[in-house]
Amino acid sequence: MVKLQLSIKADLENVTDLVPESDSFDYFFKVQCNSCHEVHPKFVSVNREEEHSVSGSKGATAHFVWRCSSCKRESSAKFETNSPPKPYSADANGQFAPLITIECRGLEFVGFDPRGTWKCVGLESGTRFAEVELEEGEWVDYDEKAALPVGVSNIESQWSRA
Repeated sequence: MVKLQLSIKADLENVTDLVPESDSFDYFFKVQCNSCHEVHPKFVSVNREEEHSVSGSKGATAHFVWRCSSCKRESSAKFETNSPPKPYSADANGQFAPLITIECRGLEFVGFDPRGTWKCVGLESGTRFAEVELEEGEWVDYDEKAALPVGVSNIESQWSRA
């Protein structure tokens, strides 16, 4: 079993506390088998609210259960239950900061795609922005209360042992 931490880095413009919009957020990861080291060609979806049975175990569940197409071994991953995603704050702007930690058995995540709906807060005004879409690699809007442009760009990620 390995605990992996996903950290993100982004350029925030007049916003703070970037975090997935809800607990039912679908994270998209690249996955690699620890047995044969094959990397799955597509991103896989992992959701904190979905649990799947782990075969061969006595009732154990995981948020992600995967069978490698190359070596046929089954692996699983589970989010740390008492650790919600950590908001990416303006204090970390341009630097890597932890987002989530996942316990992995037989696999490792090696990539992250930030697609999906995120949310953040206006740095000056506290205005809530709940429809932050990062599929295009950036998001821009305007904060009416602060009369400032807002945005998120240059999002990057890295995995490390937790």
